[in-house]
Amino acid sequence: MDVTMLSRIQFALNITFHYLFPPMTIGLAWVIIIMEGLYLKTKNKDYYNITRFLVNIFGLFFAMGVATGFVQVFAFGNNWSQFSKFAGNVFGSLLAAEGIFAFFLEAGFLGIMIFGWTKVKPVTHYIATILVGLGATFSATWIVMANSWMQTPAGYKVIGEGIHKRAVITDIWSVYFNPSFLTRLGHVLLGCLLMAIFLVISISAYYIVKKRHQMFGVKMFKCASIAAFVVLILQLWSADSSARLVSKVQPVKFAAMEAVFETKPNTPISVIGLVDMEKEKVYGISVPSALSLLTYHNLHQAVPGLNNFPKEDWPHVPTVFYSYHIMIYAWGGMLLVAMLGLIFWRSIERRKWILFLAIISILFPYAANIAGWFTAEVGRQPWIVHGVMRTAQGISRVVNRGDVIASLVMFCAMYAMMGTLFVFLLNKKIQKGPVFDDEKSDGEYRDPFLELHNQ
Repeated sequence: MDVTMLSRIQFALNITFHYLFPPMTIGLAWVIIIMEGLYLKTKNKDYYNITRFLVNIFGLFFAMGVATGFVQVFAFGNNWSQFSKFAGNVFGSLLAAEGIFAFFLEAGFLGIMIFGWTKVKPVTHYIATILVGLGATFSATWIVMANSWMQTPAGYKVIGEGIHKRAVITDIWSVYFNPSFLTRLGHVLLGCLLMAIFLVISISAYYIVKKRHQMFGVKMFKCASIAAFVVLILQLWSADSSARLVSKVQPVKFAAMEAVFETKPNTPISVIGLVDMEKEKVYGISVPSALSLLTYHNLHQAVPGLNNFPKEDWPHVPTVFYSYHIMIYAWGGMLLVAMLGLIFWRSIERRKWILFLAIISILFPYAANIAGWFTAEVGRQPWIVHGVMRTAQGISRVVNRGDVIASLVMFCAMYAMMGTLFVFLLNKKIQKGPVFDDEKSDGEYRDPFLELHNQ
């Protein structure tokens, strides 16, 4: 394996581990905003307990996201310095904006959100919660914007020659609203929301099975099942828009997603398949004309196949094909859980098999989100900036195989320890449940917001 491939593997490891956490904080922030708003409106103690419980979990995910996020910044300078040199004027501007306008907003009000329950007025605390949610969402906005520019670059020009070549901004608004940004942003944010909803479903199902914290379990299982179904339908619409956009701006990636090797009418969709690169065929079950219909709303129009493009411009087709289909299967798993929850919620305590499925359902949105990113990023190859700069051109000149292998081993060990610690702490919070030290020992509920308001 050459240094370029090793660096790609290292970056994939870093970003995949990091991506376990920020999407959850983005989605969970808006669930918390809704729960706290319901509490302030109704003064129902159940909503207060649910909100505080979710805030504690949010804090853990946020801490892990920050700790793992800094690694990405160093990777740009260490392993990908030529890319940073070429795209720094554009890419650096977007990442800097994310830090200034998003991360600082989120981190600045996080302390009030987590520790301010008995220290600030209810409205002040709620405003802080909303600002944390906005900060998390803005963070996703800038990151998706930067990544979308790499997928569909716009608003720039290239100056210089050879290793001194670099991209500079000519139209900042075209950089911001590059052709794929808005479509991809909606898809990502819905994916984040699904992560948070299915975390609630998983925890709720666990409490119902264990016959603990039934208030949280039964109430939140029903609400989360409804929310999951609605968001999954929106995600289906978003996925259709995203796929048709890819067919226009990145036709090679689109062909790889369904392993369409030949351009021919009535292009099928593979329900399940095995890619054979030697024979350039897919063996499995397919639906004739389905891809033509979904792409062009025409049963017969041919989708351009990989044979229309030079092989040196192909991504690794099996990886793109399998990751894309894993994302679809995971969406189907989420839809199944949501529908079962809606159908059987009145008797859910007796449906053990549904509850066990719901407990492990948190794996579905994780699989969908990570597989979706693999589809997007591997599908862009061999370009680091699509159509402008190849990945091999972005690697640092002074990095060697030994350096990358050593750091890769180090990261694996570090992430194993961090992951173990995270699972331990998350399990501890879930086991404790929505019970807090400021409740009286006799079980009587004390509303800290109301007491503070009356002081």
